[in-house]
Amino acid sequence: MHEKPDRLALLALTALLPLGCATAGGEGLAVGAPAPMVAVTGFDGRTYDRRALAGQVVLLDLWASWCGPCKEELPLLDAMAARLRAKGVTVLAVSLDENREDAVGFLKSRERWSLALAHDPEGRLADRLKPARMPTSYIIDRGGIIREVNAGFEREDVARIEARLTQLAAQP
Repeated sequence: MHEKPDRLALLALTALLPLGCATAGGEGLAVGAPAPMVAVTGFDGRTYDRRALAGQVVLLDLWASWCGPCKEELPLLDAMAARLRAKGVTVLAVSLDENREDAVGFLKSRERWSLALAHDPEGRLADRLKPARMPTSYIIDRGGIIREVNAGFEREDVARIEARLTQLAAQP
């Protein structure tokens, strides 16, 4: 199996940091930059790309089954997705697991998920976004611009993220 060195480093650095799992990412994209949405395939077979998400407020979350904080965060994002769907917010959680079965194994921990779930085994989004920690969430406005980045995860993040998404969804 041949992978890019950055992808290997991303998967190899799984030690927990105070706010999340380490990655070989970096500083990542700055707030105000266009979101580099590459196409990812949902676990339901749907394709998520710039066209599919155009005009929507999006919370794009990068996660992996090997990341403890990711496992804690996803159910909370799922509940948020259910609350915000009617407001026109899409929560898209993209697994960076190389092996699809690792992600599927974790996803089976719940009978049903409200958020959109996709898989990016090549780590193309991580290569473009360069998250500093896992999980990392990107709040993207209707114009496709990153408005906030949340690197790592703490339970207190959820209320702030939901408030920001709600604020953006209320704007035309």
